[in-house]
Amino acid sequence: MPREPRTLDEEIIAAEEAAVRSTLTDEDRIERISEELRMGFEALAQVGAAASFFGSARTQPDDPDYRLARETARMVGESGLTVITGGGPGLMEAANRGAKDAGAMSVGLNIELPFEEGANPYCDIALEFHYFFTRKIMFVRYASGFVVFPGGFGTMDELWEALTLIQTGKIVEFPVVLVGTDYWRGMIKWVGDRMLGEGNIGADDLELLTITDDPEEVRDLLMSAAHRQARA
Repeated sequence: MPREPRTLDEEIIAAEEAAVRSTLTDEDRIERISEELRMGFEALAQVGAAASFFGSARTQPDDPDYRLARETARMVGESGLTVITGGGPGLMEAANRGAKDAGAMSVGLNIELPFEEGANPYCDIALEFHYFFTRKIMFVRYASGFVVFPGGFGTMDELWEALTLIQTGKIVEFPVVLVGTDYWRGMIKWVGDRMLGEGNIGADDLELLTITDDPEEVRDLLMSAAHRQARA
């Protein structure tokens, strides 16, 4: 017997698989996707210039990375930017908390998952998404840049998504800042040695990334592109 899909993402991706029961028609799926996009567009229409923060959901409040994410988000918020996160615990919570410390708008875009808790308590706007791809649109559409702290697969997914969009010209004037030099140094070396060394990217592509441990540098880089979302 086919099993029930665990999430709506699985329902749509595994719709042609015999092992997973199809619970919606394609017409119903299109309608749900449309409704989710409309929900995000309407809720975030007035957030103004913003930055999206990413990082591990597993980081504890006593971790130095948590404190650094909170401080960085506070400085970014004090500069007038909205802070957008995935809405969960860990470093996402730290960034939303830092935005609240600054009195800035704090947004959490939570995702329905079978193994994670809901939104953290530091969000002025907390939205729940069923589909990863509709949620990703919100992270990019309403942000002037990405701030990426140490994290796992989800964090890497958002990082490479942003770099692909920039490299292919889908978004411009969009800084991507990696915070945590010890964490990211090995990956950047591999990108230079293998991706660049074997001709799979160009030398200019390495310049799409900035690595730092300095919250002030993060703020300054984001403010240099804040005009991107400066509509009244």
